[in-house]
Amino acid sequence: MPADAEDNKIIRIGGATASFSDTALSVPQLLSGGRLDYLIFDYLAEGSMGIFGRMQAADPDAGYGTDFLTVHVGPHLHEIASQELKVVANAGGVNPSGLATALEKMIQDEGLSLTVAYVEGDDLRDQVDELREAGLRDMFVDTSFPENVVSANAYLGAFPIAAALAEGADIVITGRVVDSAVVLGPLIHEFGWGADDLDLLAAGTLAGHLLECGAQVSGGTFTDWRDVPDWANIGYPIGECHADGSVVITKPEGTGGLVSIGTVAEQILYEVSDPADYIVADVRCDFSEVQLEQIADNRVRVTGAKGRTPTDTYKACITFDGGWRSVAYQPIIGEDAAEKAARQAEALFSRARTLLRARNLPDFTMTDNILIGGEASFGAHANAVGTREVISKLVVDHPDQEGAGIFAREQWAGISGMSVGTSINLGTTVLPMTGVFLFLLDKQGVTPTMTINSVTHKLPEAKGEPVSDETPASLISAPEPSQPGDVEVDLIQLAWARSGDKGHLFNVAVIARDPEYLPYLKAALPTEAISKWYRHLGPDGEPPRVDGYDVPGLNALNFVIHDALTGGINASTQLDPAAKGMAQMLLCFPILVPSALAAKLNS
Repeated sequence: MPADAEDNKIIRIGGATASFSDTALSVPQLLSGGRLDYLIFDYLAEGSMGIFGRMQAADPDAGYGTDFLTVHVGPHLHEIASQELKVVANAGGVNPSGLATALEKMIQDEGLSLTVAYVEGDDLRDQVDELREAGLRDMFVDTSFPENVVSANAYLGAFPIAAALAEGADIVITGRVVDSAVVLGPLIHEFGWGADDLDLLAAGTLAGHLLECGAQVSGGTFTDWRDVPDWANIGYPIGECHADGSVVITKPEGTGGLVSIGTVAEQILYEVSDPADYIVADVRCDFSEVQLEQIADNRVRVTGAKGRTPTDTYKACITFDGGWRSVAYQPIIGEDAAEKAARQAEALFSRARTLLRARNLPDFTMTDNILIGGEASFGAHANAVGTREVISKLVVDHPDQEGAGIFAREQWAGISGMSVGTSINLGTTVLPMTGVFLFLLDKQGVTPTMTINSVTHKLPEAKGEPVSDETPASLISAPEPSQPGDVEVDLIQLAWARSGDKGHLFNVAVIARDPEYLPYLKAALPTEAISKWYRHLGPDGEPPRVDGYDVPGLNALNFVIHDALTGGINASTQLDPAAKGMAQMLLCFPILVPSALAAKLNS
C-alpha cells in the first residue's frame, strides 16, 4: 500500500464489553450502526480469573466465557461473516483452546467459513511450585506466595494477537492479556507498527484503554450523569484509529450516551496510578500530556501519548482459595435503626461463635457489619442523621464451609429474637473466597504461542529493560495559596471525577472543567488533605498513604490511595470493593475560590 494511502487509512474498532457480564445489546447495536473493521471484547479481571479457574477445576473442558458463544458472538456469526469484520476477545479465560474448539464447532454447524486462532502461554499453573520456591512476595502488600492456587497467569502483550491476524485469523481468542492489547494487536497488524515504535504503541495502548471498558467512555458512570441521554440505549464506543496513533472516539448514530472531553478524560485516568508511567507488556506509556479536542458532537480526537522502552517483566496474577465467606443482608426499620443493627450484629456473631466452639471448630477469621443506608461509606462526611431504615450487611469468614454455614443459618434468628423492626432477610450466600496475589515475572520465563488451523506457532519472547529509578514521577507541583476573601464551593462545581480499584488500592482522578480552575484544585487538594478525607478507609483507622500526580494535558490531578481496599475486589467487605463510588465521596470537598468566581458558578 502506498505511504499516502496508509496515512489516510482509518481502522474502526468497536468496544462491545467491559466485562464478561456486559449487556447483550452492544453487539447488535455496533453491527447495525458501527461500520466496523474490528469488534473487541474485554472479559477478564482479577476476579473473573478466579471464577474461570474454579469453573475449570469442576469441569476440565470449562474455564472460559460461555457468554461469548451464547450471547455476544455466537448468535451474530452470520452478520459478522457478512460484514467481513474481525473479532478479538480475551474471553478464553484459563482455557482459550477450549473456547476456540467450541467456537469452531459452532461455525461449522452454521455452515460458515471463519478462521479461529487462539493465544496461549500466559497460564503459569505448571510453574507454581517453582514460583513458590523462588520466595516471591506480593508486590503491593508483601504477603508470601499462597497455597491452594486456583489460577496463575502472566499478562501478555499485543504482538501475539497481531501474529494471529497476520496468519489470516478472523476471530482471535486469548487468555490473560493486558486489557488494552485487544485493540493494540489489531493496530499493530493493520499499520505495521514494530516493537521499537514506542510512541505509536503507547498511542495504541491508550486507544485500547479507552475502548476496552465499553460504555464507560461514552457516557456511562460520568460525573455529569444528567447530561447523558438515554441510558437504556447508550451507545457503545467506536475508535477511529489512524496510522499516526491518533484516535477519534465516537459512537453509533442515533444511540444514547455522550462522548465529550469530560467522558473521555475520565476514562483515560480510570484505574491509572502515575499517568506518566502507565506500564503494560509492550511499552511504558506517558499519558500526562495527552490532548483532547471536541471536533463535533460525540466525536473527541485523542493525541499526544508518548512511549518508552518496556520493562523486562510481565505483571502476573495468582488467584487462590481463601476459605469461605457467608454474607447476609438484614433490613432493620424504625427509630435508631443503625444502633439496633450494630447491637444485633454483635449478638449474632457471638451466638455463632458459641456454636463453633460446641462443634470444636476454629473461630471466624473475620467478622464485619456494613450498614447500607446510613452513609457509613462516607465516614466523617456522612450526612445521615437518625436513619430509620438500614440494611445490615453481615460478613463472616471461616476456613471451612461448615463454619460459614453455621452463621448463615443462625443469623435468621434475629428476626424473632433480637431487634424490633428486623424484617425478612434479603439474601444469604455461602461462597468460597478467592484471594489475589500479584507479582512481576521475568519475560524470559514465558513463551507465548498462537494456534491457527491446528498448527501451534511458538512466538518470540517479549523484550524489555530493567526498570530504572531515573523515570521522574509526575508529582503534583506546588499549589497557589488561597487569597483573603476566597469562599468555598463544592469540588463538583469545578471538576469531573472518576475512581477505580486496583488490588488493595484505588485511584481518584480530578479533572478541571476549565483550565482556569486547576490552580484552585491544586491549592485545596494536597495529598495530606486527600488522605484525611479518606481516613475512614485506612488500615487500623490511620490515614492511608496517598500519592498525587499532575496530568497537565488534561488539566487534571490523579491520586492513588493505598491499602484502602483490604482484600481487593475479591475479598473486601466494603459496600464498594470496586471503588466505583470513591470519587463520589470527594465531590463535596470544599474548594476555596475568589468570590467573583463563586458567584459565577452559583448563578
